[in-house]
Amino acid sequence: MAALPAALLWDVDGTLAETELQGHRRAFNRAFADAGLPWHWDRSLYLQLLAIGGGRERLRYFLERANGQSPADAQVEALQASKTRHYTALVQAGALGLRPGVRRLIGEVAAAGIPQAIVTTSARRAVQALLERQLPEHRQWLGFWVCGEDVQRKKPAPDGYAVALERLALPPGRVLAIEDSANGVQAAVAAGLGVLVTRSASSALEPAAAFASAAAELDQLGEPQAAVPPAPWSPLRPSPAPPPNWTSSENRRLRCLCSAAPLAPAAASRSPICSSSCVSHDPAATPGHPI
Repeated sequence: MAALPAALLWDVDGTLAETELQGHRRAFNRAFADAGLPWHWDRSLYLQLLAIGGGRERLRYFLERANGQSPADAQVEALQASKTRHYTALVQAGALGLRPGVRRLIGEVAAAGIPQAIVTTSARRAVQALLERQLPEHRQWLGFWVCGEDVQRKKPAPDGYAVALERLALPPGRVLAIEDSANGVQAAVAAGLGVLVTRSASSALEPAAAFASAAAELDQLGEPQAAVPPAPWSPLRPSPAPPPNWTSSENRRLRCLCSAAPLAPAAASRSPICSSSCVSHDPAATPGHPI
């Protein structure tokens, strides 16, 4: 049986919660409206802009192309500050919740004594708004945050994960990252970490090849005793029927999910920790084999 990871590192946007399309995108549009600007980022455009890591960088990229010249720093900072206020208001109004299974999994990993932390391109204020509203236990469960302000290069660069590894004082091969996007996977793999992918609505259409270096891919983290509702945007397949009741130990459940090593088909089984289907990215494994 695979050993538990020595630490678990969480991405935020798209991984902890579906924040991109329903949170950050809407907040940017409200900031544009407040400033009297004619722009509106629809879902299609925003999904393209997500290739640029970091909201401030995304905004600067867009402004440069919309205006045909580099934007003034003051305009970028004013729009970013307005966007952050609107995003915080959306979170505080309850418009954004944690994805299914996130709270349970973080709690189970904490109960097992495994250190956890955040590694994100988001600003610290945005992370704080989400965690304070949706995960008040974060102070006990998440040891530290590495946010966009803490590094010079954001994902897909590995800088944020390098900072986290230094703080954990652990070798990368003993640490697992949970990511939802191609940029996140690239960053974690470049830092030497194993990666578990759970795609979000904002990353569902990214090419499968971008996730080939991940240890495994789940359609969601799920809840062990609840039926899984259909997810039309799922990059894998319609969600499976709920799993049977399980009585395995917490450690067994955590090992099934958290092993950074790909699972071979012979060793795979349906796990109650995610209530989902998993694709092992071991080339020798059968694609789509359920665990």
